[in-house]
Amino acid sequence: MVSLETPVCEFGKPAVGFALPGVDGRIWTLDDCRGEKGLLVMFICNHCPYVKAIRERLVRDTRELMDYGINSVAIMSNDPSDYPEDSFDNMKRVAEQYRFPFPYLLDETQEVARAYGAVCTPDFFGYNADLELQYRGRFDASRKETASGDVRRDLFEAMKQVAETGRGPAEQIPSIGCSIKWIGE
Repeated sequence: MVSLETPVCEFGKPAVGFALPGVDGRIWTLDDCRGEKGLLVMFICNHCPYVKAIRERLVRDTRELMDYGINSVAIMSNDPSDYPEDSFDNMKRVAEQYRFPFPYLLDETQEVARAYGAVCTPDFFGYNADLELQYRGRFDASRKETASGDVRRDLFEAMKQVAETGRGPAEQIPSIGCSIKWIGE
C-alpha cells in the first residue's frame, strides 16, 4: 500500500464534467451534484484505512455542509479486480451501512480521476458556486487511525468559508492516503 500526498490547490481551476453510475441506480452528472454555494468532489474507496478512519465524520460533515449550500459527491476510481472490497456491490453496501448523504459513483474507466488529477483516497476537491477549485486539502489530522474528537475540522471549516465567501483558505494542509489503484498497474 503506497501512501501519497495531494498536490497544492490550483485556485480557480474549473471542475471537470462527468456522467457516472451511482449506487442508487442513477447516472449522476456534475450539474446534478452541485449545491447552490459549491460542491465537494471526493475520491474515496471502501478498503483504504485512511478513508475508513474518517468515514463516520465524513458523513457528519457532508450532512452539515448541506446547510451551507455545499453538496458533496464521492467517486470510487480504484480497479476492483485487485481490491474486491471496492466492487460496485460493496460500494452499495457501504453507502447503505453508513447512510451516505451524497451520491457514491463508480469511475470504472478511471477517466474522471485522471481528469481531476486525483492521486489518493481520500482526495478532496472543494469548489465554489462557480465550480472553481478553492480547496485541495486534508479532512482533518486523521491518518490510518481516527484523530481525537477535538481536532480541527480542516475540510468542514474550509468549505464553510467557501460557502460564505466564495474563496478557500490560503493555507491548506495536503490530504494523505492510499494511492489510487490504476488499471494495469
